[in-house]
Amino acid sequence: MLKKVGFIGAGNLAEAIIKGLSLGKEKTSIIVTDLLEERLNVLKEKYGVFTGGLAQVVEESDVLILAVKPKDIAALLKSLAGFFLQGKLVISAAAGIPLKMLEKGLPGVAVVRVMPNTSCAVLLSMTGMVLGSLASDEDKLLAEDIFCRVGKVLWVAEDKINAVTAVSGSGPAYYYLFTECLAAAGAELGLTAEEARLLAQETFVGASQLLISSRKSPNRLREDVTSPNGTTYAAIQQFEQANLKDIVLTAAISAAKRAAEMEREFAGE
Repeated sequence: MLKKVGFIGAGNLAEAIIKGLSLGKEKTSIIVTDLLEERLNVLKEKYGVFTGGLAQVVEESDVLILAVKPKDIAALLKSLAGFFLQGKLVISAAAGIPLKMLEKGLPGVAVVRVMPNTSCAVLLSMTGMVLGSLASDEDKLLAEDIFCRVGKVLWVAEDKINAVTAVSGSGPAYYYLFTECLAAAGAELGLTAEEARLLAQETFVGASQLLISSRKSPNRLREDVTSPNGTTYAAIQQFEQANLKDIVLTAAISAAKRAAEMEREFAGE
């Protein structure tokens, strides 16, 4: 049975995880704290979570999920240092915060670093996870249990977490952007905004489901749709001429580079 989970921070990512956990078949006991009382009231009303101050959340939780902004982690670690945390598992969902910073601020405490995405809210997150040096096999299973309830997980070495951030952490925004652009193109071609959005949105949903359920690679599925000298071929030619592959690679490199910069900034390097 999953232990009581405490959230420090009640922003968008925290809400996505909380929503996902609340939708699961197995109910999870959740307690949340945040500086904004109105956010706590919203989460309490929407998901039936418990709320309280920092001390209450720390004392009553077996697992603590740090879901604050990266810039607030240093101050939070100083606050947490005043509590007895041995025996608890601390999971950080703050982007750009390396394990060495977390373990230095919380000596002797088991820590796991995660990079989920907001698809937690529909139980379809892809979460990258990194095990801290003091985390046990039991801690690993516990962390995995939490995030498997809101999607799928992938354990990686920490030197890969910035690549995870670039692909799946930030990834949903890329798909939203493409869908937005496709809908805008439909409107330019004479569809109403509502018609274009529906077509772009549902095409994305169907394509993603087929990709998941099929044993075929994305490349093969694309080839299946692309008849020689047909309409799809004409569109794909434009993507290739615009070097879409290089654009995506450059964007991903930029995201990973920024994640690495954030690690250095917050670690004081």
